[in-house]
Amino acid sequence: MVEPTRESKKLSRNFGWLAFLGILLVIGGVIGLVYTGFATLTSMVLFGWLLLVGGLVGLLQAVQSRGTNFFWLGVVVAALNIAAGVVVIRNPVGTAEALTMFAALLFLTGGLFRVVGSVVVRGPQFGWTLVQGAFGLLLGILVLFDWPHSSLYVLGTFFSLALLFDGLGLVSIGVGGRRVVTMVSEAMQPPAPEAPAGTATPERPTGQPDFSKPEDQDQSPNR
Repeated sequence: MVEPTRESKKLSRNFGWLAFLGILLVIGGVIGLVYTGFATLTSMVLFGWLLLVGGLVGLLQAVQSRGTNFFWLGVVVAALNIAAGVVVIRNPVGTAEALTMFAALLFLTGGLFRVVGSVVVRGPQFGWTLVQGAFGLLLGILVLFDWPHSSLYVLGTFFSLALLFDGLGLVSIGVGGRRVVTMVSEAMQPPAPEAPAGTATPERPTGQPDFSKPEDQDQSPNR
């Protein structure tokens, strides 16, 4: 049973690291909700670096696949990603304003379609769809009316909430995984050997003294 125990310890350690990563994400999400402006700029810089690194990786893949039909398409996509990454990194505030405007328009159009669709169709989820559409419309209007000042907290709030919920999910997976591994390892352990109900003592011939008793030790021939 050495190998299952070793594997269970390894799995438990991995789930522990997963829970630790989740705790870090939760802390980052809470800090981001407190400092939404900093979270917005951080998310924009990270987004820009992701675009830049992704464009460079795509360009290397396109160079390696030169001579194929998708070579120029890969080069164009990689160049666009690199250019977008450079623009986002150099101007994170302007990028946040543009993305906030885009998000507000998405909220408006999505909420409008949900409201109109719920009123026209009147399906079984009529009330829930109507509430979702109204909430999307209200959120889009609030973000749009407070633009560009809303760009300082909208994206940071969404980014922080994503970190918070992802962290909580990782913590639950890590803690639950450790419990499952512990239960499985305990179930795989062999049962402890039971002590025999009674041990038969060897029979002593009749007439031979039992030297384990004090009175018979006095009759020992060695004395």
